[in-house]
Amino acid sequence: MTTQTQKKSCSGTALPPITKAVVLARGLGTRMRADDPSADLTDEQAKVAAQGAKGMIDVGRPFLDYVISALGDAGITDICLVIGPEHDVFRNYYGKMETTRLRLHFAIQEEPLGTANAVQAAESFADDNPIIVVNSDNYYPANALATLVRGGGSGVIGFERQAMINKSNIPADRITAFAILDVDDKGHMKGILEKPSQDVLKAHPSAPLSMNAWAFSPLVFEACRSIEKSERGEYEIIDAADWMTEHGEVFPVYEVEEGVLDMSRRTDIQAVKDALKDIPVTL
Repeated sequence: MTTQTQKKSCSGTALPPITKAVVLARGLGTRMRADDPSADLTDEQAKVAAQGAKGMIDVGRPFLDYVISALGDAGITDICLVIGPEHDVFRNYYGKMETTRLRLHFAIQEEPLGTANAVQAAESFADDNPIIVVNSDNYYPANALATLVRGGGSGVIGFERQAMINKSNIPADRITAFAILDVDDKGHMKGILEKPSQDVLKAHPSAPLSMNAWAFSPLVFEACRSIEKSERGEYEIIDAADWMTEHGEVFPVYEVEEGVLDMSRRTDIQAVKDALKDIPVTL
């Protein structure tokens, strides 16, 4: 059982333990569809990839089963899948599933307006509770997720760079383009540096990587409503996190030496399948 530290929000209100997670599954799957068409996929894998439902790609069983099971292993009991109105594939599978330890919910993001907009769609699910937020196309090890649960309030996982290279399926050249966390001397996030240049990486040689594994207090929903669209025309969760820090929220950075399995591209599928073949799943 995961023991949590009781935290308070920036307003001083005591937060309940973290038992809820939001999984962002609304993505369009643009990279998956645009990736190497010669990648060896089954007809069913290709069909799911074309729908943008990457989490449902079969890697022995749907990839999202592993993502959800790891959240359960970390101490989560309720999980909300944020999907698009067209994503019947998620509803048909998870809506009919009989689970033994997890309760599965859905929230609809009507338009693909970014990660903060997706989180906002799950506000009624959160119901004034702190939440974990993760991507549906990343498999995060349960012990890494458990650091967020134990933290009991807002926080972010920082992945050590060499461990990501050694323990993930992601090539080192892709990892160099990942966002890094700017951490102060107390171990708190100061900000996120996206697509860092070589000069920035040299200036922050030990900066942990952000793989979008967050814990948020309920303040996140006010943040999601308050931010403006980014240059990409989307409401970004990192902008919501910045808004929260500007309004007094503290984000401890939980640094872990773990890898993350990424399901962004067609060419990722076989490596992910191989890496997960011995991982048990309990939903």
